[in-house]
Amino acid sequence: MRKLLMLLFVMLFISVGLGQDNHQTFENGNTAYNAGQFEKALLLYKKILESGEHSAALYFNMGNCYYRLNNVAESIFFFEKAKQLKPFDEDISINSAFAQNMAIDAVELLPISQVTKFKEGLVELFNQEGWALVLTLLSWLLVIFWGLYLKNKTPLFKRVFFVSTILTALFLASSVSISVIKSADEAATTYGILFNEKIEVWAEPNTRAEGLFILHEGTKVQLLDALQEWQKIRIANGSEGWIKDGTVRSLKGFK
Repeated sequence: MRKLLMLLFVMLFISVGLGQDNHQTFENGNTAYNAGQFEKALLLYKKILESGEHSAALYFNMGNCYYRLNNVAESIFFFEKAKQLKPFDEDISINSAFAQNMAIDAVELLPISQVTKFKEGLVELFNQEGWALVLTLLSWLLVIFWGLYLKNKTPLFKRVFFVSTILTALFLASSVSISVIKSADEAATTYGILFNEKIEVWAEPNTRAEGLFILHEGTKVQLLDALQEWQKIRIANGSEGWIKDGTVRSLKGFK
């Protein structure tokens, strides 16, 4: 038992140490950025990513570095990663818009209804980790309210805790549904950033097909299908087509 406790203590010490090291590395990266040493800052931020840690702040700072270095695709990519973790952060949205203005392709979004906007806003209110936290909190509240309802003898308090239990159960059921929808959408949908400086989009996966339009680096695309060296994509205005030997970095994952 003592050996097990010592092992757990050592593992905890190591994990805390790694966290402290990364925090210091992050601060060093910030110092380098403020001094205008953007390449050095990037090397430090990448070191944190390679350790397996990630955060909206880390992605945001990397996006800023690439923006300062006029690297369009990388800048947009990391701002998009930051938005995945903090979709309503104003600073991320503003800087992301600046990066988008560097891109050659100005793709207009498809108009969507108010109902769809509300649904998307609700689903994007939290990331998966956030919704998991909400579900845990609501589950605990449900247990607490139900326990208080059973223990109380006063009619007024029993009614209050009973109504609280019902409302919490409804919120819990709704949150579960939203979490399931979000998980299914993320599993079925893959977005990426185009890194080709310039690439033609074809109607079919062969070069004898009709050329539809040209895309440039930094454009956000949805990956629909793949066939050997061809990828079927969709852009924000709903246009679809095939690209050959496209370099599209997926926004899924932590890097």
